[in-house]
Amino acid sequence: MSTDPTTRVRLGTTSLEVTRLGLGTAPLGDLYEAVADDVAEATVTTAIDLGLGLVDTAPLYGNGSAERRIGRALASVEHGSVIVATKVGRLLRSIDGAEVSPVFDFSYDGVMRSVEESLERLGLDRVDILHIHDPDDHHDEALEGAYAALDQLRSEGSIGAVGAGMNQAEMLARFAREGDFDCFLLAGRYTLLDQGGLAELLPACLERDISIIAGGVYNSGLLADPRPGARFDYEPASAALVARAVHLREVCDRHGVPLKAAAIQFPLGHPAVATVVIGARSPAELTENVAMFRHPIPAALWDELRAERLLAEEVPTPR
Repeated sequence: MSTDPTTRVRLGTTSLEVTRLGLGTAPLGDLYEAVADDVAEATVTTAIDLGLGLVDTAPLYGNGSAERRIGRALASVEHGSVIVATKVGRLLRSIDGAEVSPVFDFSYDGVMRSVEESLERLGLDRVDILHIHDPDDHHDEALEGAYAALDQLRSEGSIGAVGAGMNQAEMLARFAREGDFDCFLLAGRYTLLDQGGLAELLPACLERDISIIAGGVYNSGLLADPRPGARFDYEPASAALVARAVHLREVCDRHGVPLKAAAIQFPLGHPAVATVVIGARSPAELTENVAMFRHPIPAALWDELRAERLLAEEVPTPR
């Protein structure tokens, strides 16, 4: 596997080419802690300067603040040099004068409004990828409303790719069978700790030429710093998960490999995975992530993880 994060690969059967590493921007929407505007914009600029050609965002991230910050950072960037992905399914609305907050809306009309509002915040006339965002309890409306809207936008050439982004693999596997999707953003379900996407979703994607964008590769921080109190899926991790993550780190230490490096590179061992998007809240964090992506990993590390039963025999690993 190439450890060059700027290597470009085709996304599904589209004409879009994404870099092997992309920037996730939930932290730039003040996830867990506030980020200053200038730091957020510098993080996006640093990603572009380092050659990362994919920026993933959503209206949900900071109630639009991540999109606005990205828009300001992209204002001086050559049009088309960066693939921008955002999401639909939540409109930002103030109800009865209350503070603006996200409201679920997977209807056709709601999605069209969401796209218009995202373009305004981003300062763009188009985005390359649109994902249906977390439709866990809204399958039918997401398929009949949101997917229909995105399919139309794609057919008109207004977007380049139709996707869905979720923290679960099961509904994405249904979407793979029920619609014509180009890519899926799978968050946290194909990582060193959790390979839930392996059984059904990833084979379905290979069969249908749907690219996986792997997100949440640190599982909300547990694989970045395994310790009591660390988060897994946005909540404090159980003692069993912390122990497993510590065991993973111990094996990595024996091979002189940071756990972060193994975590960020692992998903790309599967041929359905086109790219990894990793969140960062500062240029320094982003630079570290790029270094972790480039860090050499000996095949013996993956072999020992199997021997220690931390990875199943059938799980493909980077070579």
